[in-house]
Amino acid sequence: MMSVSSPRYALYYAPEAQSGLWSFGSSVVGYDAISGTDIGVPDFAGPLASNWRELTSEPRKYGFHATLKAPFYLAQSVDEDALQAALNKFASATKSAAIHGLSVASIGPFIALRPVGDSAALSVLAGEVVRYFEPFRAPLTSADREKRLKSPLTERQTDYLDRFGYPYVHEEFRFHMTLSGPLHSDDRDVMLDILTQACRGAVSHMPSAINRIALFRQDDTSSRFRIISSVELA
Repeated sequence: MMSVSSPRYALYYAPEAQSGLWSFGSSVVGYDAISGTDIGVPDFAGPLASNWRELTSEPRKYGFHATLKAPFYLAQSVDEDALQAALNKFASATKSAAIHGLSVASIGPFIALRPVGDSAALSVLAGEVVRYFEPFRAPLTSADREKRLKSPLTERQTDYLDRFGYPYVHEEFRFHMTLSGPLHSDDRDVMLDILTQACRGAVSHMPSAINRIALFRQDDTSSRFRIISSVELA
């Protein structure tokens, strides 16, 4: 039976470790999900340096990523090895999703990297991930469901929460790579400008495809997520 000491898993897009995008995103959130180590406040933080750690505390829990299948506990009938084997099989038979780059943008009170132009192919890929790995997900606990329902959800989002353990799938999915927690409008405007300029200077080549899936694991509820494997799509 799952408990606070049970691991959770997530299937995320994460850039290659050697890429400028990975270095940039990890420096922004202040955590490297490959090594599991903290990263200090970036030099480009400017007027927000004194409270940068607070402003980026929420994405720091998860590491720099884009959600494909949100965190879940494993179903009782499977284990981590079976999940990894399924990921390898899925990757060998699934094509990458082309994109036209990423840009820094506001999403409500948050700041994130969002795809440029048409992102229909990303939605298709994410939907395939959600469906394929659903047998590996344990049902939501009542407590987790109630926690989700504290946010205002539409009828369709509530249905998806009950069917897939996460409300923002299929038509509700929006590919994004979170760079901040929720911000006050004044801080948001300043950080948006800081991150736009910093991204231009740090990332010489944005990806032209979402071509890999990383398996993240959170050892227990007090731990951060870490990457335990990464596979390339066909």
